[in-house]
Amino acid sequence: MAALSDQLLVVAILGYLLAMICHAVEYAFGTRSVIGRAAARPERERVLVGAGVGAAGGSAPVVGTKLPGVDVPTPAGGSRSPRAVLAGRAAVAFTVLGAVVHLAVLITRGIAAERMPWGNMYEYLLSVTFVGVVGWLVLLYRRPTLRHLGLFVALAMVLLLAVAGLVLYVPIVPLVPALDSYWFVVHVATIAVSSGILLLGAVPAVMYLLRHGYDQGKRSFPYSLGARVPAADTLERLTFRLHAFAFPLFTFAVMAGAVWAEAAWGRYWGWDPKEIWAFISWVVYAGYLHARATPSVKRPVATWIAVLGFLTMQMNLYGVNIFFEGLHSYGGLD
Repeated sequence: MAALSDQLLVVAILGYLLAMICHAVEYAFGTRSVIGRAAARPERERVLVGAGVGAAGGSAPVVGTKLPGVDVPTPAGGSRSPRAVLAGRAAVAFTVLGAVVHLAVLITRGIAAERMPWGNMYEYLLSVTFVGVVGWLVLLYRRPTLRHLGLFVALAMVLLLAVAGLVLYVPIVPLVPALDSYWFVVHVATIAVSSGILLLGAVPAVMYLLRHGYDQGKRSFPYSLGARVPAADTLERLTFRLHAFAFPLFTFAVMAGAVWAEAAWGRYWGWDPKEIWAFISWVVYAGYLHARATPSVKRPVATWIAVLGFLTMQMNLYGVNIFFEGLHSYGGLD
């Protein structure tokens, strides 16, 4: 089962990679992206309007003359390419396939370990990314018009799973005594679900900042990417709703971790590096929700706070386990 889980991880990565490629094809050949609109733009003819000496002279306008004059577009169809639509649907299908195989990776890993597959960084990252992609599919079902964001979601899945398989992978080992508790399921399940949703929420947050910058006249990279995503207001509202949903779960997970710490180590809080960074993340996300609810705070400023919260979560996941030693050092890395 352990070997099967490792092989299925490769299949899941390939599924997300194919989804990313199909989304890129939709960008290139669909009319909703900048590239697609540029390709479908009709040829513009230089038309000389009102040539001659005017109505008194009896001279008629000369149409189609390639001389300095007024740019007039020629009629052309603006329908969306059927191939682009097919590529977009194939991208969703490959994402669903990748998610199913992703779930199989977790199930086979859990069967091989005879426990929930959350005992180290490798397993935890597999769980968080699975929650993120399931959240994306649910969101896509409810809001099909957001399908273009799937390119960035698929890219994140490919990168994170590749890091999990190439950098964070560890063989299956028994749980350390401190993790052998029913709180293991309660705490880790809620922290994985909330972290996965916060991971998903970071995608529209970054896209909103790029789109807002593009709408404000910034055309340099990376703001030029903003032209390829949905409207800024749509992205900003989506960012807020995802964070508003995940924050109470994250709060409960931190509280459950404190209760578990008292049962395992005899204290609720000990300023362990993992505890410190969890508290930092909680404060930053609380600050984002407060800023978002404050009319005097501009939406881009509040969204930057959400992005900062995501960065603190990455520090909590990678930095604490790799660079610090503490009671929460369960990454399994040497």
